[in-house]
Amino acid sequence: MAASARDDTVADVIEPQGPLPTEVYWKRRLLAVAAAVIAIALVIALVIWAGSSGEDPESTNAAATQSTGSEPETGAGEPAPDKPVESGQPPAASNPPAPPASESGVQTPPAEGAEAAQCSDQALSVVLYTDKPTYTKGDQPVFTIVVTNGGLAPCARDVGKASQNVVVRSLDGTRTLWTAQDCAPDKTVNNQVLAPGQQVNDNITWSGTTSNPGCDKPRVAIPVGAYQAVAKVGAKESAPITFNVVAPAEQ
Repeated sequence: MAASARDDTVADVIEPQGPLPTEVYWKRRLLAVAAAVIAIALVIALVIWAGSSGEDPESTNAAATQSTGSEPETGAGEPAPDKPVESGQPPAASNPPAPPASESGVQTPPAEGAEAAQCSDQALSVVLYTDKPTYTKGDQPVFTIVVTNGGLAPCARDVGKASQNVVVRSLDGTRTLWTAQDCAPDKTVNNQVLAPGQQVNDNITWSGTTSNPGCDKPRVAIPVGAYQAVAKVGAKESAPITFNVVAPAEQ
């Protein structure tokens, strides 16, 4: 009898008994189970929320700052910005009409903490110009010497009259008629630091007469004809230029 009673109790639990239809009891059971699941979910959610609210706010702010403060990376393959390229030396001419723009007298200092090396003759470009291609006998030609630092770094050099010379020769270059250092040599020193590509101009006026070293011979007006001239700065010599001397027009 006891075993039969237990079996009836288990059957009542599995298969509800009562005056109402069986579906009603099953719905009640399902509602009870759903309510229990919802209650458990609410408890778990409360535990998670309590744990997340306890995080260190300074760590959260630092992470946010690090995320927003990062700079965008440069995409691979982007071309580097072009660098400006400086112009080279002015082209030489056999007898150009006028010299290029000058920066005479402007001294460019070397980089801070560095001392500019001496300009070698190979680093210099020397060009000679005349103010006219043709002179009348008795004129006083004006020569312009243009010195350019053709190197890649600033360098120092004396570009004053003491280091300059202009030489006038016969057209074939075999006979010297006059030099600027013969009779009235100017010993002015003009030490400058020249930036790459920087030019310095200086003028020398010639009396139009002959000379010799030491100036111990009579000076006479140069004859009518064609001549060549070169400029020197130290041992660096320019390319020769040519000019003409003509007779005065008859009155």
